[in-house]
Amino acid sequence: MRRLGSVQQKIPCVFLTDVKEEASRKHEHQQFQVVATENVNPVALEANVDCAFATEKLDGTCCYVALYQDFSWNVEEDFKIVPESWIPAHRVKHSNGHPIPDEHGHIPGWVPVQKSNKQYCWHSSVVDYELGVALVLKPGCDDDDLLEITALPLADLQEQTLELIGTNVNGNPYGLGSKKQPIHCLVPHGSIPVRNPPPVNFQLLRSWFQENCEGRVEGIVWHCNDGTLIKIHRHHLGLRWPDGETRLGSRPAVVRLGGASAAYSDSEGLLSWFSPLNGQRFSRLQDVHF
Repeated sequence: MRRLGSVQQKIPCVFLTDVKEEASRKHEHQQFQVVATENVNPVALEANVDCAFATEKLDGTCCYVALYQDFSWNVEEDFKIVPESWIPAHRVKHSNGHPIPDEHGHIPGWVPVQKSNKQYCWHSSVVDYELGVALVLKPGCDDDDLLEITALPLADLQEQTLELIGTNVNGNPYGLGSKKQPIHCLVPHGSIPVRNPPPVNFQLLRSWFQENCEGRVEGIVWHCNDGTLIKIHRHHLGLRWPDGETRLGSRPAVVRLGGASAAYSDSEGLLSWFSPLNGQRFSRLQDVHF
């Protein structure tokens, strides 16, 4: 699996953007929209975006895998804007030992997931903390279109960022599981290539999202050779998301937990549910069910 740059800061749009005073298509109750102009962002030009590797921008919640010492919440200290356990993302700049906001006023960072905290129940459902493995969706090895649901050691995911997608995340655009049988999984950032993306041109990209079956994605992230990440999503172009069946949800999928699948039958979370499906293939990812 090709490993590309992890997401440790806000990713700039491939085009320069403007703010329009009208209701957002992306954020409920937000009375403005950030839209792309037709001018390519100088940051993208400097990073040579035309030679970058394009991957699918996934619609979920961003996660980061790192090893932690045991900790406990401090009620008096942690329930502030930034809890005691919060850590800044790798590329955040510091001044006098303190993290400072980027040009957008953001300080990206991470809060450890407590498996006993209901707020993080869907994050915890994809991880077996005792066995040290996580349920991961990635491209299959033997078929360009096939997706593979597998269990990977957390040690192999160390220092990577991944997207949690599934039934109870962002309205479930990929159609995974159901309220009765929720399904969630982690997808490593940069792992789902976009095949034959158009050149970085406003009209060509807009047409591709609307007319090409490969364009049924939330957006594109370009991984430039110098490590710069550049993105575009449909909302930048005034397009709906989701808009019908998604490219990811319609791809075939197979469950491959490997020879250790029997060990997962007593696991907490989703691994125990997936254990009996080991080796089973589905015509579409959204058809995976227990």
